[in-house]
Amino acid sequence: MTDRAAKPPFRRNGKPGKGRTAPPRAAWRDRDPDGPVILYGWHTVAMALQNPKRRFRKLILTENAARRLSEDGIKTRITPEIVRPNEIDRLLTPDAVHQGLFAEADPLPSPDIETLTQDGMVLVLDQITDPHNVGAIMRSAAAFAVKAIITTARHSPEATGVLAKAASGALELVPLVSVQNLARALTRLNELGFVTVGLDSEGSENLSAVALRQPLALVLGAEGKGLRQLTRETCSVVARLDMPGEIKSLNVSNAAVLALYIGASKLGLMA
Repeated sequence: MTDRAAKPPFRRNGKPGKGRTAPPRAAWRDRDPDGPVILYGWHTVAMALQNPKRRFRKLILTENAARRLSEDGIKTRITPEIVRPNEIDRLLTPDAVHQGLFAEADPLPSPDIETLTQDGMVLVLDQITDPHNVGAIMRSAAAFAVKAIITTARHSPEATGVLAKAASGALELVPLVSVQNLARALTRLNELGFVTVGLDSEGSENLSAVALRQPLALVLGAEGKGLRQLTRETCSVVARLDMPGEIKSLNVSNAAVLALYIGASKLGLMA
């Protein structure tokens, strides 16, 4: 997939299985805000079980998964239902790798922008809708100790299912801040002293050359569309990521890693 997040930060130059019934799947796509978060896979569920802020509604395990949790000293916190692997298969799409763990839990609370600390980095996602990409971005954000990820309430994937699996436990580590209006949120970040840097292929200078300081907000645009005009206009600066090779564009999740590395290095966070 390319985007202006394969363009922007970069310089230019479930189908259900046959015969399966899976009620949870439809719920992931258009569910009640107070409905359950679906978690599956070893890292995703194990990290959630170790997060005291995560409240579980249901936990389904295979015998092997239950044994592994016990051996690793991870408490289930609620009484799990022990089933055969194919029972979990029926709850998920055919390509889902659950490793014997499936859970329903309450969504984690969304912090307010006003509560963000005045140090380190945050990421701002401008209508990035692919859950695989957002999950991968969250995993990278956790690796770089990002303080929070800010997304729009609409035109962004729910923190459940595929996104949670791709995040590999990062949902429990990086707070998600949901806002109604991204331009207003960026304006508030500017007022709070953040340097807001939008990443776009037509940015005025290479990100490596931009003077950065803490707190820093890196703003990534959606696949295909890139940053919206009002988002660009609200950022303190719009920068690009210059690529030395023949391919000049990156997937947005890869661009996020590169931008985070540059930001962390320039802010002295890598030591």
